[in-house]
Amino acid sequence: MSEPNIIINGVLCSNAQAMTLRVAIGSFIMSLKKDGLGNDDVGIKIKDGYLKAANEIQLQMLKGDKN
Repeated sequence: MSEPNIIINGVLCSNAQAMTLRVAIGSFIMSLKKDGLGNDDVGIKIKDGYLKAANEIQLQMLKGDKN
C-alpha cells in the first residue's frame, strides 16, 4: 500500500508520517465506536460528528491508493 500524500502547513509528510496519521485515524475511529464519548445527547452528537469527519478522511486516504 502506498501512503497518501499529506501536506501540513505546506510541507509534504514523509511516508512514515503519512502512515502514522493513517493508522491514528483508524485507531480513533475504532476507539469512538467502542467507547464513544458518553451516552448523553452532547457526547453522542460530538462522537457522530467526529466519526463522520474521520471516516471521510479515511476514505480519501484509501482512495488515493487506488489511483
